[in-house]
Amino acid sequence: MRVLMFLSDALIPILVFYIVGFGILMKKNVYDDFLKGAKEGIQTVVGILPTLVGLMVAVGILRASGLLDFISTTCMGWTKHIGIPSELIPIAIVKMFSSSAATGLLVDLYKEAGCDSFVGMAASVMLSCTETIFYTMSIYFMSVKVRKTGFTLPGALFATLAGIAASIFLAGRV
Repeated sequence: MRVLMFLSDALIPILVFYIVGFGILMKKNVYDDFLKGAKEGIQTVVGILPTLVGLMVAVGILRASGLLDFISTTCMGWTKHIGIPSELIPIAIVKMFSSSAATGLLVDLYKEAGCDSFVGMAASVMLSCTETIFYTMSIYFMSVKVRKTGFTLPGALFATLAGIAASIFLAGRV
């Protein structure tokens, strides 16, 4: 275990020294390349910042308005018939926009149902089996200026539904 802890602590510094050393051996100006990359990174952040702010505001409005609770109680009847706990609906919706907001809802769920409950385990697995669809699409497509997304959204929604189904199945097996 000590060897693993040492490797874990030493891996990043070793990787940085390897990259810098390799750059020096290849006669590259490593510092200028670093500055160029940092400048491009800042420009990317400035370009995607309005999208990030918009997504965060939308998720905040969804949580504060009570719409997620309304959707959860409205869907409770038919979600029982197909085996989906209604407590997972708000987390599944928010996860499509923001992983950190979904994690906040997960913590609230843990307080109510417990982390070892079926709903707690299903929600935990669901957060790992699904993607922040709209965040990912808006950030990545905006940064590379893709306008025609084709089948990306339907495919991502299908994958999310598959992740939700898998999480419920796997939580039921534990």
